[in-house]
Formats: sequence, C-alpha cells, structure tokens
Amino acid sequence: VTAHSDKEHATPNWKKGFGFHPLCAFADHQAAGTGEPLAIMLRPGNAGSNTAADHISVVEQALAQVPGIDGYRVGKAVLIRTDSAGGTHEFLDYLTRRRLAYSVGFGLTDTIAEIIDRLSPQAWTPAYDADGVERDGAWVAELTGMLDLSGWPEGMRVIVRKERPHPGAQLRFTDSDGMRLTAFATNTPRGQLAELELRHRRRARCEDRIRTAKDCGLTNLPLHGFDQNRIWCAIIALACEVIAWTQMLAFDTTPARRWEPKRLRLQIFSIAARLTRHARRTRLKLAATAPHLQLLLDGLTRLAALPNPG
Repeated sequence: VTAHSDKEHATPNWKKGFGFHPLCAFADHQAAGTGEPLAIMLRPGNAGSNTAADHISVVEQALAQVPGIDGYRVGKAVLIRTDSAGGTHEFLDYLTRRRLAYSVGFGLTDTIAEIIDRLSPQAWTPAYDADGVERDGAWVAELTGMLDLSGWPEGMRVIVRKERPHPGAQLRFTDSDGMRLTAFATNTPRGQLAELELRHRRRARCEDRIRTAKDCGLTNLPLHGFDQNRIWCAIIALACEVIAWTQMLAFDTTPARRWEPKRLRLQIFSIAARLTRHARRTRLKLAATAPHLQLLLDGLTRLAALPNPG
C-alpha cells in the first residue's frame, strides 16, 4: 500500500516503493461467488514477506472469524492457501499442530531443479486449466519421494508443475529446458495431482479480493497514526464483508453475485431514490427508469424474506 506522505511506520518496501506491507486473509466463496476478508494485518513497509510469526497471527485472527471453530485442533476441513512466502518450517509446523489442511507455495532451488530434470517422462501427467480440462503444454509430477523432507512436517507432499511460458516471458534460473517450473507443498494425502495443483492455483482468487479491498479504501491510508490506519483497515474489511454478504444473500442466483464494487456502484448503489412520508408511513421511491431496478427489487425481496437472526 503506497503512502504519498510521511506516515507512522511507512517505510521503503521491497518493491522499491514507500508505504505499508499488509497481510490479508480471505474466505473463498469458490468460482460461483466472491469472498470476504477474515483478517487484515497492517505492517510497516519493510516487514518481511515470509515472517512466520505474522502468518501465524493472521491465521489465528482469520480462524477466530469462522463460525464453528472452537478447539485448537481445527481439522482438515479448513484449507489454508498461501504463496511461497508461507512455505516456512515454523508456519507449516503450526498448521500441522492445529490439524489444518494446507497448500502453500514451495520455493525451488538449483538442487531441486536438478532433481526435476531427472524425472522420467512417465512421471509427468497433464495439468488442468481453470475449467478443469487438460491443458496443452503443462504437466505436473510429484517430488515427495525424491526430496529430503526430514526437517519438514510429517505427511507433507511436494508437487511440481512445468509449462511452456508465454512468448516473451523472462525465464528464471530454476527453470529448465525452456519450461517454467513452480512447486507447492500440501498435506492432502489423496487426489489426482492435477486436481491438487488446480486447487492450489485457485489461490489466485485472493488477488481479486485485494483489488476489491483497494476499491473500498485500501489503496491509500488517509491518516498519520499507525493505530488510526489499523482502524481504517477494519472499516475497509467491514465494507468488503457487507458487500460480500449482500451479494451472497440478495443476488445469489444472478450475475451480480460476482460483480466488483465499481460495477455495483454503477449499476445498483447509484440508483436514485427518495424517502417520502405520508399517513404515518415512510416510503422509498426508486427511479423507475433505472436499468437494473428489477434486480435491486428482487434482491430486497430476498432480504426481506430472511428470518430475523436476532
């Protein structure tokens, strides 16, 4: 998060910018929906990407928001997904102690790249695209039995993906034979490799949630004090949650279920209306010519039909 003026704990960051480096956790509503923030930890701009203590704190805050989680051992019905910044010994040990399922990015070294080169062609199976269909030019294989994982949690598996990069892509030192290599670690014992890899890749939906949060105020933190900006982040999380819950409850069977705040403002939130009072009754009169008026009315009808949670 860029800071355009001097603020408390705003520092240069690894992207050669200046500002803050928050950590966020989101609940994924899967492909048919959006998602909601469970935790936003505001940190100085020079905070590390792979600081295990911060990752653990964010997971604890996120789990505290999930209904039905009471004990320390949560169970593998809850899946934690992160990029390679979460692939640390301390963080994975914590997830294992709490019996959480995980799928985290796993950093590749030159040694691991050499091991990948020794895999036989039969070890590779086709990877899936975003729709779960075999993708041409992409394969997955398991490395677990070929790596020394003695220092890692018991039951951890390492799965690697190779694919032909798009034209003009810059290859890395760990890439091999013109193939882009990525890997992730998981403690899920069953499932086809391609399905597990696709499940991990869908972690990228959090980028949509980050964009939504920025559209709700995370682009700039307006206050000087660090604690003041932490409160601002809590307000942002609340705004994102209200939008996500509204879409989930009012627009569940409509395309608006996946609309982002910018489109919701344009199509729904900006519909003109007027409050009138007559005969001791208050009426809301909506603009009859609004293109998405019926969508709004249907949503309000669904909300009115919900039982009183109190």
